[in-house]
Amino acid sequence: MNGQAGKVRVAVVFGGRSAEHAISCVSAGSVMAALDPERYEVVPVGIAQDGRWVLADPGQQLSITDGRLPEVSGGTAVSLVGDPDGRGLAVLEPGHAVGRALTEVDVVFPVLHGAYGEDGTIQGLLEMTGLPYVGSGVFASAASMDKEFTKKLLTAAGLPQGDHVVLRDADGAVCADPAVLDDAARERLGLPVFVKPARAGSSIGITRVTDWSQFPAAVAEAAAVDGKVVVEAAVPGREIECGVLAARGTGLPEASLPAEIRLRDGVDWYDFAAKYLDDAAEFDIPADLTPEQTAAVQAAARRAYLALDCRGLARVDFFLGTGDDGEDLLVINEVNTMPGFTPISMFARMWAATGVDFAELVDRLVSGALAPR
Repeated sequence: MNGQAGKVRVAVVFGGRSAEHAISCVSAGSVMAALDPERYEVVPVGIAQDGRWVLADPGQQLSITDGRLPEVSGGTAVSLVGDPDGRGLAVLEPGHAVGRALTEVDVVFPVLHGAYGEDGTIQGLLEMTGLPYVGSGVFASAASMDKEFTKKLLTAAGLPQGDHVVLRDADGAVCADPAVLDDAARERLGLPVFVKPARAGSSIGITRVTDWSQFPAAVAEAAAVDGKVVVEAAVPGREIECGVLAARGTGLPEASLPAEIRLRDGVDWYDFAAKYLDDAAEFDIPADLTPEQTAAVQAAARRAYLALDCRGLARVDFFLGTGDDGEDLLVINEVNTMPGFTPISMFARMWAATGVDFAELVDRLVSGALAPR
């Protein structure tokens, strides 16, 4: 252990270059507050929106205040040491002494959402440095971030997916021409459809299209966030989520009690504003499900976690509807390998309802990352 008085030194990395920069900051604030100061020494490492790494000010505001989103600004410039023997961070500012408290860490908690963080990029960097870290590895992070390949892998595992189309032209680039979707595809998908960046989260860049005349603008908005666009058929049903945690030691992953998101009257869908800025949703934690439905959701969440080779944690989002035969129809919407840890985020709240409070949850994640693989 490199921390003071034998404490475990945890580098909490947050911010980043993605469109989810602010939500990452909020999540990190919650995680750092939950780490027991008697056991852990926290090293707050912010990544600015231009990619600069800084040793952040511990007193920096990391919450949404009066609708203002937080961001990484200022701090001592640092860099991750590539040599595994370095085990941590080096100061880049001239004349600044490099102290042991800064340069050596035991484990990294990358509380990063979206591109350059949740997509396998920082995971690959940490693998090269030899530092243990919380969460899934390179493959699971990349595959879960890319909605196209998430759907392919889950379908291969026999898990139901909604109908969708990935937009590409002959060169593999995104094409915003409405003719990309021929009449047969439009009839199959129906309306409304959701036009999404393939590799983004927090509902950023997503448009609910209720008329095909809206389609080109929706594709352009999604393509401004990511170079690949997915068009998904609307799946009628209740919005259900379930958290997954790696087992203590060996064994199958554990699934939380599911939760349900219910939108208030007048709210069409769960967009960024509905999630973080407006009082637009109600949450049932746990969800009002039958024991059989709860068991089915938990089993499917565990199967999705294993199918994508996840590690540590994940949140699996579902639609629960009714099939043509009158039976329950459970469809997976997406899998998040680093779900939000904001005060309203569902992952921690589902585990609290299951009997694992926030501090214990964070402790389990850090302890799991430190355990031999």
